[in-house]
Amino acid sequence: MFLRPRRLARLILVSLLSSALAVEPVMAQDRGISLVRDAEIEHTLRVFATPIFRAAGLVPDAVTLVLVNDDELNAFVAGGQNMFINTGLIMAADTPEQLIGVMAHETGHMAGGHQVRSRDAIENAVILSTLATLLSVAAAIGGTRRGDGGGAAMGGIAGAQELGARSFFAFSRAQEASADEAGLSYLEANGYSSKGMLEFMEKLHKQDSGLPQTKQVEFLMTHPLTKNRIEYIENFVDHISKFTNARMPSAYYDMHQRMRAKLYGFIHPDLALRKYPESDTSVAARYARSIAYYQVGDINKGLKIVDGLIEQEPKNPYFYELKGQILFENGRAKEAVDPYRNAVKYAPDSAQLRMALGHALLEAGDDKLVHEAIDVLRSSARDEPLVELTWLLLASAYARADMAPQLAYARAEEALARGDIRAARYHADRAEQMLPAGSPDWVRAQDIRVLVESRLPHNMRPQLAPSSGLASPDTPLISIGRMPEDTLSPGGAAVGPGFPGIADLPRTTTIGVGPSGLGTLGPAGGLGGQQGGPGGR
Repeated sequence: MFLRPRRLARLILVSLLSSALAVEPVMAQDRGISLVRDAEIEHTLRVFATPIFRAAGLVPDAVTLVLVNDDELNAFVAGGQNMFINTGLIMAADTPEQLIGVMAHETGHMAGGHQVRSRDAIENAVILSTLATLLSVAAAIGGTRRGDGGGAAMGGIAGAQELGARSFFAFSRAQEASADEAGLSYLEANGYSSKGMLEFMEKLHKQDSGLPQTKQVEFLMTHPLTKNRIEYIENFVDHISKFTNARMPSAYYDMHQRMRAKLYGFIHPDLALRKYPESDTSVAARYARSIAYYQVGDINKGLKIVDGLIEQEPKNPYFYELKGQILFENGRAKEAVDPYRNAVKYAPDSAQLRMALGHALLEAGDDKLVHEAIDVLRSSARDEPLVELTWLLLASAYARADMAPQLAYARAEEALARGDIRAARYHADRAEQMLPAGSPDWVRAQDIRVLVESRLPHNMRPQLAPSSGLASPDTPLISIGRMPEDTLSPGGAAVGPGFPGIADLPRTTTIGVGPSGLGTLGPAGGLGGQQGGPGGR
């Protein structure tokens, strides 16, 4: 789903990386990194990349693909098996071969361990931030609106610190040549044409020529492109490859066009309406227009087009998702339930779609739907356990269902996902006292408590009263409502790797912004219900 910070209920952090990597402050960019989630685009990227990962000897499910909200042409790997792809690069790739060629090159860096050697080269630099905190990705339900903050750009979740990408991710020419060679071999192993890689490198080089350094293409700043590299790829395409004229599976072209159309519709709706005129009746063009019209405020026109798309492809989950999103964001949550149900029906493996359905069920205003919401949200949390919003929604549902033990457990998971380990410890202990011993949630609450206590220094570990199971009077209690911001020392240095401190996290916004936003969670506008406390954060 696409989102903008003003319309976001909470900034949801999912830690992708556990190692703290140094970044030189003198090269830090003057903007943060912004990351977004979208079920369809992530699915398309995963389909494109999986054969490449397998050819490289990587386990596809062990590689994290991250969509970066940035018009710059760039892609990079970091922190092990994490590949970051800018929306600008995807939109600039004219064919799936071009995009897959870039992904094959980046896979060459991953398989070659180049980012590890880059880390070794700068480990003595001054630490500006930890990459584990910076490169956290959010999953939430929301959308964008023209005029929101002075533009129509797709929203995202700003990183906690700035990223010195040009120094940190700058690979050596030898590493670039090695990644090219490896990437070409992965394409060849799958019977894919290497023309796409050559075409995109030439596109980047042509676009970059003659520009001042401050305006140069980001990909070429972090991946030096030499004449020898282009000549090597060209020679491979012309004289070595057996698959120069091969075509990708036919479905790839359709998926690629729809992905680009979707990005144009969300990021640049005015441009999308020009790029995809009414005379273009292709599915991709209509998809772009439906999104663009809803982005610029013509809701009825957007809904009419998406209804036509659903009629043409009645089993396409992403058309139902779009309809649900349009309705939900315009205060029509009850009407959004059925489209989201159909989205989940036709894409049952998508945790994001299940979370969206659960949110719509909670916002529909019918208490009879709360238990259905609990079921789908628990299922979503099982598959993506570090998405904070899912646990926040579950907490709301448990509060409305008067399920206090489960509410405490959900709050423990939510705090853990947020990186607030003292809050996680408190709620896990509370859940452990109330849940049936041996139940799955009780076991997990116990695991959370043990996990976070192992991350705390000895003098911060809880002193529990023997009879009550509650923290002693000397231990600050953390309420079920708003969490204090000083529960950790700045930077969280004492907490251990993988658990960002409060100072590392973006500021949060408030739940309950009315029908034009994410709505309220529970009757009280916060977590609702008797156990919900004095409101949301």
